[in-house]
Amino acid sequence: MIGTDIAIDLGTANIKLYMDGTGVVVNEPNVIAVDAYSDRIVAVGREAYDLIGRTSDRIRVVKPMSGGVISDFSLTDAVIRHYLKQVSTSRVFMPRVVVTIPGGSTEVQKRAVVDAIAANGIRKICLLEAPVAAAIGAGMDITRPRGTLVAVVGEGVSDAGVISLNGLSASRSIPVAGAAFNEAIIEYARKKFDLLIGEHTAEAAKRAIGCAYPMKQLKTYMLKGRDQTNGLPTCVEMNSDQMLEAILEPAIKIIRMIQTTLEETPPELMTDVAHEGILLAGGSALLSGFDQLLSKKTKMRVRVLDDPQNCVIYGAGLSLRSIDKAKFDPKNGNRTTPLIAYY
Repeated sequence: MIGTDIAIDLGTANIKLYMDGTGVVVNEPNVIAVDAYSDRIVAVGREAYDLIGRTSDRIRVVKPMSGGVISDFSLTDAVIRHYLKQVSTSRVFMPRVVVTIPGGSTEVQKRAVVDAIAANGIRKICLLEAPVAAAIGAGMDITRPRGTLVAVVGEGVSDAGVISLNGLSASRSIPVAGAAFNEAIIEYARKKFDLLIGEHTAEAAKRAIGCAYPMKQLKTYMLKGRDQTNGLPTCVEMNSDQMLEAILEPAIKIIRMIQTTLEETPPELMTDVAHEGILLAGGSALLSGFDQLLSKKTKMRVRVLDDPQNCVIYGAGLSLRSIDKAKFDPKNGNRTTPLIAYY
């Protein structure tokens, strides 16, 4: 196990680690709790996530990734170090790492990810775009000169790319995804019901009755929060039609991003994409009716990939077999592997 290669999906919501020969060994919320007075780390992962909205002023609960990019370098480094220590079997021989990034990442954003990983003694770091990783994880052959459009709708970023010959021919990403749905629900509850709710409540409501297309059967969910008119605890019933009204705007923004990707796709590959349809990955791709809304707006067939929440990390894990071939090639040209070596 010495020097075993590792794949990392550094997501806004979750951090996942895949160890070569073992599989997914870490799948935890990408959250860290810190003592504001001493800068001591109080909790990481699930323990920290459970503290959101429940701490004193002394404890800061932080999501170090925002919109798919690093928002707090030192805390991102601390989270990565915490989990690498859990899975590393040797302090002498450090592993090589493949880490996923949004397809629209700038060179500055890529370098921030590389620096955060490299700070932990990694001997080789390769980057892999999330749509490409999702395609690999879904078992697709990305080496063919054939266009496939994969959209990854996660927690902090939505990412779409047309894949051909081991790379992206066209790609777009926007910082609108699952977190934006939660924020829209919180804002809707405040305006519609004079109810103040937290992130956990919004997430639970989204999972229960969230939809981007009208449901055949109306569903309801009881929102619990604080009445902003008198400050007392109260409950309000919200139905799926109201939920649709709340989250339709961010859903449309994601669809417009995918439409823009289609507009930028070369005509030769567009024929392939029209035949294959649009493939959806990411946890937010499971939002009820989102595939139907996307299909209606693009006039194309839309399919949610099997296990959309994990196909990115599985694809990154499978790409470890190509890590020896990866060379530094930031312009993404003439590659025999989808990986780009950065360190």
